[in-house]
Amino acid sequence: MTMFRIVPVILLQVFVSVSVLCHSAYAQAKKSNAGKGTAINTAAIRQMAYADSLRLVDTYKDLHQNPELGFMEVRTSGIIAKELQSLGFQVIIGIGKTGVVGILKNGDGPTVMYRADMDCNSVKEITGLPYASTKTMKKEDGTETPVMHACGHDAHVTWMLGVARIMLSMKDQWKGTLVFLGQPAEEPLTGARAMVADNMYDKGVPVPDYLFALHTWPIPTGTIENGPGVRFSGSDQLDVTFFGIGGHGSRPEVAKDPVVMACAAVMQYQTIISRGIAAQDAAVLTVGAIHAGVDNNVIPSSAVVKLNLRWFNEKTRNVLLDGIMRINEGIAVSNGLAADAYPKITMKGNVNPLVNDTALTAKVNAALKGVLSPAGIDTEKPSSMGSEDFQHLIKPGQKTVYNYIRVGTAHPDLYAKAIAEGKLAPYFNHNGNYQVDLSAIPLGTVIGATGLMALFKQ
Repeated sequence: MTMFRIVPVILLQVFVSVSVLCHSAYAQAKKSNAGKGTAINTAAIRQMAYADSLRLVDTYKDLHQNPELGFMEVRTSGIIAKELQSLGFQVIIGIGKTGVVGILKNGDGPTVMYRADMDCNSVKEITGLPYASTKTMKKEDGTETPVMHACGHDAHVTWMLGVARIMLSMKDQWKGTLVFLGQPAEEPLTGARAMVADNMYDKGVPVPDYLFALHTWPIPTGTIENGPGVRFSGSDQLDVTFFGIGGHGSRPEVAKDPVVMACAAVMQYQTIISRGIAAQDAAVLTVGAIHAGVDNNVIPSSAVVKLNLRWFNEKTRNVLLDGIMRINEGIAVSNGLAADAYPKITMKGNVNPLVNDTALTAKVNAALKGVLSPAGIDTEKPSSMGSEDFQHLIKPGQKTVYNYIRVGTAHPDLYAKAIAEGKLAPYFNHNGNYQVDLSAIPLGTVIGATGLMALFKQ
């Protein structure tokens, strides 16, 4: 039985019982915080998050078992919309196809947007967990693929829904406009721009003063990485199509083999970084897939190479893109192709580096010292070659600052074992063994609510 088929009366009873529990926890913690002025009542936040932990973990497991690819998150966005509507948020759906926004106005104050991405990965789950995904989905090109939440977006959505209840229960502790945003298609790096391009700020979504998000990370539960400045690299995703002349596998001399061209390109692309970019300047060029042909004895007429680029400045980006173009053209010339058969580049997704605002990051970290140990807040971690599109939710020309936190979701025992074995982590994002420690579900909710409260404090 899916979440949407539960009898409404049962849903109402669950909602009422959890709400009563949260309000009771808040009332109790509020008394213990009496006389402490405008300080964030972290005791109340913690009590409410853990009082709601069974429901939150069930929500997480449900989302994990039902992953959806980018721009196909119909079920997930429906769950978000239904939950936020039940809490009294003004809800707008269908932004950028499957994006959903909930708005709660609570007097005069800043407008803060909290983002949770919803999409999954084209990865087969191998965790062996009792709630593992066994789903498959058809991609836009018609191919069917196993899917799983191998990057923790199911946890992001769960945290947001938990934070929503806490913020509603603590309305007397903050003033301003709160915007929760369920974003599609973060993985292809196109969902944030799609929501902005769909004129969400002309459809009633308030323009934020502050933008905030959490992301799972395979470091120990109870720790975070939240430093100022550049956190993630810029990125491009592009396809290169090599055109040739198909033919019989026994007569390659009368064909022009695009598979050979693609393979030659893959090897030459790597020299762009090793011989074209200074060793001190970080860059990555990864070929994630090569698609060509279907039969053993048929030379196909085309081959597609799927690339992913990472960079920190436009100069490096241009070196990568120019190098790809020159290599493509050189291969076309060496294979005697006509100008109209030169390789075609299709740009699919692009993001700029993610840069945490220094003052905002310090403010959030100061608040989080009330829920995490000082040693658990890492502000010195170097910039990552990972990329995000969260920062592109900002309206062009708007002075919005943001903070993006990587939250530890690896069980401490598993992490310690991995380190003892000489590994960097027990598992990594986008791998079939990626998992989220269930104890990180309530704790991530505490971190999200505390961070939000900090942004509303003047």
